[in-house]
Amino acid sequence: MENPTLPQQARRIAAVDVFRALTMFLMLFVNDIPGLRDVPHWLFHARADEDMMGFSDTIFPAFLFCMGMAVPLAVQARYRKGDSPLQVVAHLFWRTLALIVMGLFTLNAGGVEGGLTYEWFSVLMVIGFFLTWAIYPKATGGRRLLYTAMKAAGIALLLFLVIYRDAHGTPFETGWWGILGLIGWTYAVCAVIYLFTGDNLRLNTIAWLVVVLLSVLNHMHEPPSGFAWQMLTLSFIPGDWTLHALGMSGVVATLLMQRYATPERPGRFAAILCALGAVMLILALLCHPHWIISKIQATPTWLFYCLAMYFPLFALFYWLTDTRGKASWFRLIKPAGTATLTCYILPYLWYPLESLLGVHYPAALDAGVPGLLKSVVFSLVIVLLTGLLVKGKIKLKV
Repeated sequence: MENPTLPQQARRIAAVDVFRALTMFLMLFVNDIPGLRDVPHWLFHARADEDMMGFSDTIFPAFLFCMGMAVPLAVQARYRKGDSPLQVVAHLFWRTLALIVMGLFTLNAGGVEGGLTYEWFSVLMVIGFFLTWAIYPKATGGRRLLYTAMKAAGIALLLFLVIYRDAHGTPFETGWWGILGLIGWTYAVCAVIYLFTGDNLRLNTIAWLVVVLLSVLNHMHEPPSGFAWQMLTLSFIPGDWTLHALGMSGVVATLLMQRYATPERPGRFAAILCALGAVMLILALLCHPHWIISKIQATPTWLFYCLAMYFPLFALFYWLTDTRGKASWFRLIKPAGTATLTCYILPYLWYPLESLLGVHYPAALDAGVPGLLKSVVFSLVIVLLTGLLVKGKIKLKV
């Protein structure tokens, strides 16, 4: 396991936060628009058999790309604080486990027939999340015992929900792991790779290319069967190698930034990422005759088209925020980039509370431009509410 050679500067990279904030804001938006009428088809997710990439199909992969970008920065920060390799491994393990657990809960939050409704199950689930994974202030004595008891109560509440579902004949299922679960598995793959490669750009690039190759091999139309093929393609690892390739692309993007984004030659980093984007576009065009563009199938074509956008976009955000100093342009949605998990979880409380309180919107907001504007406002309200919770020292962190 390699202890990375830490970069000289430890400043926070505004482009990563801005890219993540915009992605989270748009994720809230695309998760709110299903059910709207008279809305352009290209805004929604494409069907599994549809050769198309809707706008909604570009958001989750962007989130994985952002997650990958943060991996080197997070590991470097922990080494910089003095953590040992074993402590870093432990942190990555618990973070992965937390994401997978939360992903499974959100996947299974449909309520229990004849028991807890979807609304109450979701409310209790979110309460359990915050009690378990909230940031508690450092304390001693009685206050420390109180915080420990609150965390224990959160774990007990989540265990109760699992046992309750099982007792009513609807046990938890892994299924497709849920969004957070998929993020957790991709985070684990990228973090493990980075732990062994450190900040060595060459080794990480080789690892990235191998992961991309695994994505292609695992999506062959008629792949060979058998144990040997599964070992060769590592298809037994949860998640999808196309998703892991998105995460590793973010890792490489960050390492390229740390190597080439210098004040002396500010255009070199942008040129490299734009060139990578062009290569990804060519690969997408070459793959298209063999695979449709499909987020649900996680095809290589979808992967390459996404990366053709994300590499240049990261260069643009870096130039705009870290080079030109325009990060303030995105101040309104900043909480979505710095408290992303909190922002993602809040709708799992918002929607059930709307239902329990009988909140109904005017019929005009169920379709067309008014409906889309309602979804934009909803997304902004969630982000602003996240900011208020953070100011009140309430924030999820894994």
